[in-house]
Amino acid sequence: MQVHADVEIADSPRAGIWISAPNIHLHAELNSLPSGHPIASVIHNLFFVLNIDPFPNLQISISSSIPVASGLGSGAAVSVALIRALYAKPVYFVKGLPSPGRRWAGGEVQILKASKPLTIVIGDTGVHAPTKESVSDVRKLWEADKAKWEKVFDEVGEIAKKAREKIESDAWEKLGELMNQNHALLQNMTVSSPELDKLVSAARQAGALGAKMSGGGRGGNMIALVEPEIAEAVSRSLKDAGAKNTIITTVSP
Repeated sequence: MQVHADVEIADSPRAGIWISAPNIHLHAELNSLPSGHPIASVIHNLFFVLNIDPFPNLQISISSSIPVASGLGSGAAVSVALIRALYAKPVYFVKGLPSPGRRWAGGEVQILKASKPLTIVIGDTGVHAPTKESVSDVRKLWEADKAKWEKVFDEVGEIAKKAREKIESDAWEKLGELMNQNHALLQNMTVSSPELDKLVSAARQAGALGAKMSGGGRGGNMIALVEPEIAEAVSRSLKDAGAKNTIITTVSP
């Protein structure tokens, strides 16, 4: 199963921008949404940058097979898909260019590519845990001993940099080791949970190259990097260990 987010844009016979996202039970006109709504924010910010005013009449249809609020980046995936779909819309509705008074700066977007596909098994603990709780607890740890935890944060950052190198060089075993190291650090930061640790351990015992929690922790999902031929076996092991659901997916180059 490939997990992904899809957005389709079409002209609307009705006035306004109408958004349909069945996965999150959203069927509304843009202006009826709170200003801080994630989807509304993406549309408003993009049209502001492109100096699109008045807004065109559009029908936006959003679908996603990525579990929501589970540490898998569903919100980010939908945001990227939405931006790409809006930006790809024929430019006849773009009324002008960004005004000289609007200055924007940001980090460089870097494309991460692997020459071979990665096979991932996702295990869902079935436990919902708001990210803000784990973030708040980590902050308390940091405030109590800033030097210690700054060092840990640096280690996490270095692992991320090394992981990129391993992905780009198809060094899957080394990537798996880095995933294991990362999970250990996250355990020390108290953002893992018994349920996550049990699934991570089960995946490793079933032959995964590496496994770690995903997202804000304390629940949600874990991910395991596996060779394609053992994906089903790892999935079964996760279910035996208590996973409420599993997904086998491939990240293609």
